[in-house]
Amino acid sequence: MADNVEIGKKRTSSALDVDQDKSTETASKFGSRLLKQDNDVFAHNAWDHVDWDQEQEDMAKEKVSIQMENPVPEDEQEQYYKEPAEYWNKFYEKNENKFFKDRNWLKIEFPELFETSQEDAGKKRVFEIGCGAGNTMFPLLDQSKNPDLFVYAADYSSTAVDVVRGNRHYDPSRSSAFVWDLSSAEIPQDIEPESLDMIVLIFVLSALAPEQWDQAIKNIYKMLKPGGLVMFRDYGRYDLAQLRFKKNRLLKENFYIRGDGTRVYFFTPEEIAKMFEKFTIEQNAVDRRLIVNRQRKLKMYRVWLQGKFRK
Repeated sequence: MADNVEIGKKRTSSALDVDQDKSTETASKFGSRLLKQDNDVFAHNAWDHVDWDQEQEDMAKEKVSIQMENPVPEDEQEQYYKEPAEYWNKFYEKNENKFFKDRNWLKIEFPELFETSQEDAGKKRVFEIGCGAGNTMFPLLDQSKNPDLFVYAADYSSTAVDVVRGNRHYDPSRSSAFVWDLSSAEIPQDIEPESLDMIVLIFVLSALAPEQWDQAIKNIYKMLKPGGLVMFRDYGRYDLAQLRFKKNRLLKENFYIRGDGTRVYFFTPEEIAKMFEKFTIEQNAVDRRLIVNRQRKLKMYRVWLQGKFRK
């Protein structure tokens, strides 16, 4: 359960902590591509940390207001809540493992994840939830020198899990892929309570309905060891993907269905902080990028949220 949204080769983190002191921003932006003069906007394909002005904010709110006036017809909404995994099955049947091949940015944003693969890291247990085609699990195991690293991978799409298991790199001695819904009443049978060092949530929570969030977080908390870490990345409010939705796509406030029937929510940092309030918040960041179509002179604003939460 992820989205093919990473544009441009990352060389440094483009996420800024929500409560970061402005005086320290320059240091954290080292290596980023910053737009200092508006006239330069079409000189490159992407810019980091581009803040919106009031006009842009008002325009985004207006688009969302129009969406709320034209939601999915009431008699059609139930199908998107009843069997959401079926829409993801169809997605993976169509796309198989074509998506998410390049996750170079993972090492930049979540170096802690790859520390588990070092030769002297010791026994480590990592769980990729919403694994899709396994594009976090496979890069991690591929470069691992740690004989005691084991990676679990789960998705509520059985087709996605079949794709992972059918991958020639899938090794049951080092990993286990299975069907599981993060919002289930119980944690997976294969995973003991407080046994995981890390949980990876990349474009996963946005696929759940808001009323499922509490149970999802309870499951995460239950599986993590004390001191264990959650690594999170997902859609931010007013991201380009949200503003592009036309009529009859909104299920409820900030929660939509795509053309293929899969669901997506767009978060604020405040919502994420509230969701993970039982954890120590090590990072709660916004990644704002301005993507430019230089030929058509188009500006597209992307907004992602990123977090690291310690039990």
